[in-house]
Amino acid sequence: MTVKYFEDLEIWQRARDLTNKIYRLTSNGKFAKDYGLRDQIRRAAVSVMSNIAEGYERGGNQELIQFLSIAKGSCGEVRCQLHIAGDQGYAETKETAHLIDSFKKLSVMIHNFMDYIKKSPYKGAKYKQPKQKSMKEKLDEILKDHGMDNNKV
Repeated sequence: MTVKYFEDLEIWQRARDLTNKIYRLTSNGKFAKDYGLRDQIRRAAVSVMSNIAEGYERGGNQELIQFLSIAKGSCGEVRCQLHIAGDQGYAETKETAHLIDSFKKLSVMIHNFMDYIKKSPYKGAKYKQPKQKSMKEKLDEILKDHGMDNNKV
């Protein structure tokens, strides 16, 4: 599948799904009343999907990697806050454990995507392939490498 928009990225789709799960979890019981933790975990979850989107829309590999790094950090922040919620009895252990595991998997996916981008020959706006050299430019390079001048051949 060709990725044309950030919404096409599997990591963004998963981040969106997990953000919705965080909103549902934090809308009930004691969790809903702990305004500080509730708002912070929601902001961290939103940060994951927002930074994936913003980095993609920037159009350059270096900026995308930078924003993916922030998104990955926000995955860690959500996991930490889920541990706090579990410790406070705001959610069932099984539910927090499942969400923690899901955010770990997303973090690995983001990391793998960052590695892929670092190795990719695609650069710049929307990761278009770098400009190919003309046959003349390639021939000139080969001749130069062998100590020859194309004008004298």
